Amino acid sequence: MTDPVGLFNLLFPFFGVIALGFGFARIAKVPEGGLAWMQLFLIYVALPCLFFRLIGDKPIDELANWRFIAATTLSTAIAFGLSFLTGRLSGLRPSETVLGAVAGSYSNVGYMGPPMVLGLLGPAASTPVALIFIFDTVFLFSATPGLMALAGVERRSVLATAGDVGRKILTHPFVIATIVAILASTYRLRPPVALDTMIGWLSGASAPCALFLLGVTVALRPVGRVPRDVAILVAIKLVVHPLVVWLVLAGLGGFDPVWIEAAIVMAALPPALNIFVLARQYGAGIERASACVLVGTVASIATLTAFILLTQSGALPLNPFR
Repeated sequence: MTDPVGLFNLLFPFFGVIALGFGFARIAKVPEGGLAWMQLFLIYVALPCLFFRLIGDKPIDELANWRFIAATTLSTAIAFGLSFLTGRLSGLRPSETVLGAVAGSYSNVGYMGPPMVLGLLGPAASTPVALIFIFDTVFLFSATPGLMALAGVERRSVLATAGDVGRKILTHPFVIATIVAILASTYRLRPPVALDTMIGWLSGASAPCALFLLGVTVALRPVGRVPRDVAILVAIKLVVHPLVVWLVLAGLGGFDPVWIEAAIVMAALPPALNIFVLARQYGAGIERASACVLVGTVASIATLTAFILLTQSGALPLNPFR
């Protein structure tokens, strides 16, 4: 998709719906509490249905691509480490350093990733999209409370923290949907027609609702002074992270070009909204979280477009070491 019109037609709906949410939030002045039902619908209904459809019909050997899982998770860990180092060098408090590391490494893989990557690359990209979402989420939602515990923010034992992390991961609606989808794939189970139709409706609602909610959420968290380290964190997220993914996957070799391109685009997405949840949970870095999501989302219009053009045109070769 190297022609400007085709790329515009792909990207405009995504950023357009975000802009609609942002605009309506500024005009309508609806209190933030009104978002609770939309968040509940997305997290517990629509997005789990989307992930079930993404991987429920995939062969189990395609899902068990441990080389790809290790490579993409390692790339996210490198971005996390670079962002963590940025916070340390900037003199941030330990809790703010950890949250900054999340902002610099955790893409918006739930809300923007599946519809955008599938719109660009088609159904062949559904498996890598699902794997990146699952294992990036597991890594970051394990590393964050673990580091918070080491920093003394989580005032519980390591064992208690580990147990809480395991429980939250295993009971997360996306993970449950993934487990059900893997079982369906393993035993070749298919939902009845009526249920499958409902799942299709709900999964189709996930992208517009998620993007609209993203715009509303950003609008309701106005950014005052932008901390100086935000520019570095956003640069790591939008530029360094996808380049690391490209180099790691290309260096290992043997991956389908569609999988490589899907991983690069997923890494080039802006910071996820989850940073807001974590910032509120730990009572730290809320303004920095707002700035990272706002600046990252706006800047990604240019950087994401650039990475899509580079990969689609071949200017960023998917096998540079051959």
